Amino acid sequence: MAKGTIVRMDISAPKIAKKVQAGQFIILRVNETGERIPLTVAEADAFGGIVTIIFQVVGKTTALLRSLNEGEMILDMVGPLGKPVHSKNYGTVIMVGGGTGVAILYHVTKALKEAGNHIIGIIGARDKEMLILANEMRAMCDELVITTDDGSTGIRGFVTDPLKTYLNERHDIKLVYAIGPIVMMKNVCKLTKTFDMPTMVSLNPIMIDGTGMCGGCRVSIAGETKFCCVDGPDFDGHDVDFDELEKRNALYLKDEKDSLLFSIR
Repeated sequence: MAKGTIVRMDISAPKIAKKVQAGQFIILRVNETGERIPLTVAEADAFGGIVTIIFQVVGKTTALLRSLNEGEMILDMVGPLGKPVHSKNYGTVIMVGGGTGVAILYHVTKALKEAGNHIIGIIGARDKEMLILANEMRAMCDELVITTDDGSTGIRGFVTDPLKTYLNERHDIKLVYAIGPIVMMKNVCKLTKTFDMPTMVSLNPIMIDGTGMCGGCRVSIAGETKFCCVDGPDFDGHDVDFDELEKRNALYLKDEKDSLLFSIR
C-alpha cells in the first residue's frame, strides 16, 4: 500500500512476529551505510512470520526503504523493542490517532478490544489521501469518527473536536490513548487534563540504538529523565514535557529534508 508519501510494507521476520506485542517497535537498517531508524509495528502475523510496518517518507532512509521491491532484503532488523501496552479491561476507551500514528493505534486498539473494552475510535489526517487504516479501525471499534483538516472525508477539523464532544457527553469513559504528531498529542492532553481524564500517549522521539545506551531518546516525564526505548514508548500524557520533545525532534528536520533531496537528484 502506498498513499503519496505513506507506505505499507510486509516484512518476513518470523522470530520478531512471534514475540512482538501491541505498542512495541522495531529498528532497522536498509543497507550497511544506512542509518538505524525506529518504526512502529502496525500488525504482526505470528503464524505467517510477517511484521507489517507503515511509514511516511521523510528522509533518505525511508525513501530508500520505499524503493525496495518485493523479494528484496533489508540488511537487519531488531525487535521487539519497548514495553508493550498495558492491556486490560478498563471499560470504555477512546483511541485517538493522527497521520501514520494510526498504524500503531490500530495494533493497540486490537489488543484493548480483545481485552474486552468498548472502543471509541477517533482518527484524523490532513486529507482523504493521507488517511490510513480507516476500514480496519472501523471493523475494530464500536464507534468510529474520522476527521480531516480539509473536510475531504469525515468531519472537517481536528481529532480534538469530537474528543471534546465525547468527554462532555459521555460519563463512562475511563481512558484516552493517543498517538500521532507531537502537536496533536499535546493538544489532546491539554484537553483531557481539563476533564481529569487519564491519558496515555505513545512517544516518538529521536532514537538511535533502542537499548537505552545512547540516551538519544530521552524525554522528560514529570520532571524526570526517561528513555523512550526502554521506559516507553507509552507514558502518562499529562506528565510529558511536550515543548521539550518538540524542540528535540525538530533538531534534524532540515537535515532529513536535505538528505531526501540529495538522494533523489
